[in-house]
Amino acid sequence: MSEHPPVIVYPPSATGGRRVTVHGQIVGLAHGRGEVAALLRAAGLGPGPDEIVELDRPDLIEWRGGDLDTWE
Repeated sequence: MSEHPPVIVYPPSATGGRRVTVHGQIVGLAHGRGEVAALLRAAGLGPGPDEIVELDRPDLIEWRGGDLDTWE
């Protein structure tokens, strides 16, 4: 059984946005990269507020149903 990264961003929903989970817990619905970064910071997985959250790290985030540029 393979392990998933701690963060999973699910495919875009029919009503817009992508569900984000951290360690299996839903932390929010993101409508863009900035919102994913904010959710990760709030969950304690991102650097400080003025630092960039690296959203293209496969060891941290699994993007399902599209990559970090897919929002519809």
